[in-house]
Amino acid sequence: MKAMVVVLTVIVFVVSISTIYEAENNISDGTCNIAVYPVEGVILPYYGIGDFELITTPESLESFMKTVEDEDEIEGVLVEVNSPGGTPVASARMADLLRNSSLPVMGMISDQGTSGGYMIAAATDYLLASPMSDVGSIGVNMSYVEESQKNEDEGLTYVQLTTGKFKDIGSPNRPITEEERRKLEADLQIVHNEFVALIAEYRGLSTEEVVALADGSSMPGVKALEANLIDELGGREEVRENFAKVLEKDPAEIVFCEYDSGFLPFY
Repeated sequence: MKAMVVVLTVIVFVVSISTIYEAENNISDGTCNIAVYPVEGVILPYYGIGDFELITTPESLESFMKTVEDEDEIEGVLVEVNSPGGTPVASARMADLLRNSSLPVMGMISDQGTSGGYMIAAATDYLLASPMSDVGSIGVNMSYVEESQKNEDEGLTYVQLTTGKFKDIGSPNRPITEEERRKLEADLQIVHNEFVALIAEYRGLSTEEVVALADGSSMPGVKALEANLIDELGGREEVRENFAKVLEKDPAEIVFCEYDSGFLPFY
């Protein structure tokens, strides 16, 4: 299988819940007014890619946003991000949904909002993160394990049958050629530049400022605030206070519509 371009930060644990949303019920029970959507796990265009069991898809978010934007009781959306990233197009689609919402949208990075996860978080109107959150990792990755030596040791032979010299580019069953490496790296740079442009637009930064940060590394929330990648340090209570200002309400009037892992239809 050809290697896949991902806007992804590698994590060292695997979780086992899949995320999907289908608009079957109202989000508000009549007492809450801020809809909460979890962006958790790997961001993919659809289910069934790879071995990831906890994923978020653009269709899931699109269904959620259509539902809350049609509910009179919902006055804002909180996007809680805990994601290492995923594919660039799926991440950009989700970011666009949030950016163009008719409702005020705030983002809150929990443990991790990196690569595609950060792209989505950055698209919100106002972004918070814990001082200890892992934030950023602006860059793309297409690395893979080349197994031709292993195949040789096991007596396996890769038979190349293609109609074009690049048709099996990225195959782990043979060494990559220098021409192929140059081509893939050029393609990656295009995706990288688009990623940088989106962050510059979302965060109101110059391209040069984002380029200086776009080395693939991530940083704690404290440094992310200094780099203008987030707007404020904090959690739910700070989100509540900011929604109160935006909606001109008392903080006590800001009530989150909670989601229950494994119970609500979108989770």
